[in-house]
Amino acid sequence: MKCPGQDSRYWKPGAIFETQCPHCGGELEFFKDDTTRLCKQCGKRILNPQMDFGCASYCQYAEQCLGNLPPELIAQKEDLLKDRVAIEMKRYFGTDFKRIGHAGRVARYAEELGKKEKGNLAVILPAAYLHDIGIHEAERKHQSTAARYQEEEGPPIAKQLLIKLGAREELIEEVCDIVGHHHHPRAEETVNFKVIYDADLIVNLEENQKERASTPERLSAIIDQSFLTDSGRELAIQLFLQGTNQ
Repeated sequence: MKCPGQDSRYWKPGAIFETQCPHCGGELEFFKDDTTRLCKQCGKRILNPQMDFGCASYCQYAEQCLGNLPPELIAQKEDLLKDRVAIEMKRYFGTDFKRIGHAGRVARYAEELGKKEKGNLAVILPAAYLHDIGIHEAERKHQSTAARYQEEEGPPIAKQLLIKLGAREELIEEVCDIVGHHHHPRAEETVNFKVIYDADLIVNLEENQKERASTPERLSAIIDQSFLTDSGRELAIQLFLQGTNQ
């Protein structure tokens, strides 16, 4: 069945319209269901200014419905993906507010560090929300929340969730790779992984400080030895050592 919004039988007056090219001022004729048109005067491809891309920004069947999506819409789709991943993470954890809160704080720090380190937030934020998604399965199957069990159980769940949300294959692959070893850095790591690792470390340190506070000397040693990014190290110093003699 064709989407009624794109079926010409349901079109109203104005479904075919003319507009000016924003680059050269040339005349362009658009049909309602055109995603883009090539300007004959300047040769630039122009996004349909009146098309409602709302459903296409999250629908996994958008390309089948509308054809090849323009880069602007792909960027919008991936920007909205992080919010939908956050919602699905909360649904998955249900009333486990401790894990929901942890994931949310990791995502907040990851966004801050990701911007400073020039990482890809389209990967970083979904990975942040899903980094511990395997913890319930680890508890169920192994009666343990140990890192290696989380890393073992997390990627299949993350993959299923991201497929459901229509994420690109390349994005799914990178997010699942991060989830699958987020406690164990390899010799060579991407900026995206380093950002997640450092954001998670900051939140873990915050939680540990509330339960059993470490001395400034101990925190200083952890910060010096454990962080993978300069931004993560600087943020940790601000959070944990500011006002001390360290």
